[in-house]
Amino acid sequence: MNDEQKPHTTRGELSTPAVGRLSLYYRELHRLLDSGTTSTNSRDLAALVNVSAAVVRRDLSSIQSSGRRGVGYDVAMLVEHIGRVLGSGVQWKAVLIGVGSLGNALLRYKGFEQLGFSLVAAFDTDSTKVGRSVGGTAIRAFDDLELVLRESKPELAIIAVPSEQAMDVAARVVAHGIQGILNFAPTTLRVSSAVAVINVDLASELQQLAFRIQNG
Repeated sequence: MNDEQKPHTTRGELSTPAVGRLSLYYRELHRLLDSGTTSTNSRDLAALVNVSAAVVRRDLSSIQSSGRRGVGYDVAMLVEHIGRVLGSGVQWKAVLIGVGSLGNALLRYKGFEQLGFSLVAAFDTDSTKVGRSVGGTAIRAFDDLELVLRESKPELAIIAVPSEQAMDVAARVVAHGIQGILNFAPTTLRVSSAVAVINVDLASELQQLAFRIQNG
């Protein structure tokens, strides 16, 4: 991704919760667009993601998007603008390491391309999986990881391996230019501060959900 492709936005000033909400708006706006809806308003968009209309207006104002009184927001224009802010206005290349049950499900997910992410390859140590294609993505031998990273130059890596293997995998992908990691392994990755890491610990999320139910 060159400098001309990078959107000029205020995204560096956005809080983490605001970025999360923008991602939800983006998802719902895509659904509206697919259904043929051409315009929406802050009240309807708020209802789709379970926040207040005031929060929607504040979030969209922070990225210089404003609706027209009596008309609302043009859905197509808002999708394009939020996509630019979130980095989905350009094509990001990603690799997946670990094609177990979770990795298999991720490969079958159809939303990546729509949001601007292209899975260029998946990797696994199981020889019975190597050579197959899942969801249109070829599964390569784990030993081919560095070769593919050098040739395809992906920016992102999705790690879906057991916790005891995750740190080694992370070190290998970072050493070959990966700029961001989505980590599904239940462990904390210690990598360079220049590399963005998002941890998705499903068990921890369930634990928090159970806590909220018990103490709600």
